[in-house]
Amino acid sequence: MKLPRRITDLIETACFNKSRLQLLTLMLACVASMTLMAEKGVTIPEEIEWTWEVRPPRPDPKLPNVLLLGDSISRNYFPKVQRDLHGIANVYLMASSTSIGDPRLEHQIAEFAATEKVRFRVVHFNNGMHGWAYTEEQYKADFPAFLRAVRSLTEKRGALIWASTTPVRSDAANGATNPRVEERNRIAEEFVQTAGIPTDDQFSLMEKHQGLYQDSVHFNSAGANIQGDHATEMIRLSLGLPQR
Repeated sequence: MKLPRRITDLIETACFNKSRLQLLTLMLACVASMTLMAEKGVTIPEEIEWTWEVRPPRPDPKLPNVLLLGDSISRNYFPKVQRDLHGIANVYLMASSTSIGDPRLEHQIAEFAATEKVRFRVVHFNNGMHGWAYTEEQYKADFPAFLRAVRSLTEKRGALIWASTTPVRSDAANGATNPRVEERNRIAEEFVQTAGIPTDDQFSLMEKHQGLYQDSVHFNSAGANIQGDHATEMIRLSLGLPQR
């Protein structure tokens, strides 16, 4: 981490004068600077960073617009939701590896909105399977900003649906464990319940399908179809449509 010039100047002066007061001032300045950086948030990149956006080739202006916003889990079940809602809604996808806690996330959402120039009747959203270098305290601190960014995508009377983060099959070297997933889900649930946002409980759903993993995190096509059908039912409910 590169220290501000004013701090390096203090270090040089303190070393020259051997002043305890200046050394104390230096320590306090370092702490204040690091605290300020933590409050502002910093990007902690993963080995691979990515975004993935999909839009309907020919959106029907008579149909409501629906967005799935999440990561590779949402991306996997997006095609099933798209098929389920064919002729009922224009279904979009914004998937990203950027985590709550990373200051880029709100900017990416704003850029997506500016690119698509579409307001959504329903946004089905999740964020929790990436960014394991961020603590759950940081996740909690930044969740309100994430929620505001997601809400900005909706129509005036648009609806949000929170999708809980799915369980992992085994602990991963990057920090993904089920206790951490459950803690992030608990934190998110506090915010969405307070805001009156319904939850698509994908965690409990996929706990029942432990045999459908294709790796330690993602589900195979059969699992993705189960997830997509479950998400579709929540979206249909938000659109005021009967269950299938």
